[in-house]
Amino acid sequence: MELPQNSEFEIEVKNLVKVYNNVIAVAGIDLNVGKGSITGLLGPNGAGKTSTLRMLAGILRPTSGSIKICGFDIATEVMEIKKSIGFLSGDTQLYDRLTVIETLTFFGKLHQLDHVTLNARVDQIISDMDMLSFAHRQIGTLSSGQAQKTNIARAILHDPDVLILDEATVSLDIISSQFIIESLRELKSRGKSILFSTHIMSEAEYLCDQIVFIHMGKIIDKGTTQMLMNKTQTDNLTSAFLKTINGTL
Repeated sequence: MELPQNSEFEIEVKNLVKVYNNVIAVAGIDLNVGKGSITGLLGPNGAGKTSTLRMLAGILRPTSGSIKICGFDIATEVMEIKKSIGFLSGDTQLYDRLTVIETLTFFGKLHQLDHVTLNARVDQIISDMDMLSFAHRQIGTLSSGQAQKTNIARAILHDPDVLILDEATVSLDIISSQFIIESLRELKSRGKSILFSTHIMSEAEYLCDQIVFIHMGKIIDKGTTQMLMNKTQTDNLTSAFLKTINGTL
């Protein structure tokens, strides 16, 4: 599948740099994500994936470069960006003593949803994500799959246009992972733009309109799965990834 030539980009990143104590974590990244598309960010540990996603979410301040999300400039409109995105980090923690419904209600109030809208959104998401059986249980009693469903529900509660997800299916069993993957496909079908990192090549191959390989803080290649396999003369994304990474060492 060829990428659209005239995409309406919901995420626009130009020459993004992040330096920690003279260590360059992100070294001049350019990245676009089109409306209603899914982009996968793939790279080894320490490649700069999490730093990149946290800068896009407004959690880390870039050393230099520009970020626009939904037309808002992160340098001057960071609060508008935070309203427009749903962000899930690999280490996002929820409050163990709150129930699922209490958790979603709490985050909905943080997003300033009115009472009627909030109740309707909570009911809808619990139904859509098949969470009714544990909706009244405390977070601390949930399985990892149930907790991750709650975390994703929290991220999409305010109906954001853009989702930024860092290892959304980490540590989940195959059934929970597949449910979340299908949920992301459904969100894409509703016009949501999704940028996510993953170590699971089959997820990226199945989900993504665009794959981005990142290594040592730099994007070393990007394109559709088929484009990357053709370029590396491989027949699967894992081999294409390894061949591309090894070519940069």
